[in-house]
Amino acid sequence: QVQLVESGGGLVQPGGSLRLSCAASRSIVSINTMGWYRQAPGKQRELVAYISHDITTYADSVKGRFTLSRDNAKNTLSLQMNSLKTEDTAVYYCNVFEAGNVYWGQGTQVTVSS
Repeated sequence: QVQLVESGGGLVQPGGSLRLSCAASRSIVSINTMGWYRQAPGKQRELVAYISHDITTYADSVKGRFTLSRDNAKNTLSLQMNSLKTEDTAVYYCNVFEAGNVYWGQGTQVTVSS
């Protein structure tokens, strides 16, 4: 098992930046697939970005604005979000897929508003 704790959310103006972090409770070296999802009010949870076997994939809506990175030494997965838009407002969740199991963090709120 692995516990995930997200941080870094907050209120930011359109065009601003935030960096989200996901801290894992153990080493992530052996975890091949990790990512970020988000859920806006009244909408289904959607994929933002994930890394699997060192290949990173982004949702079309965030390509060129968000950057996913992992630090195996610190057991963290980060999401750098630039040029934020109001439609990026959502709760962001860290996700791990390992050995047929899916793990989620508790989420961190990101609000983009002027």
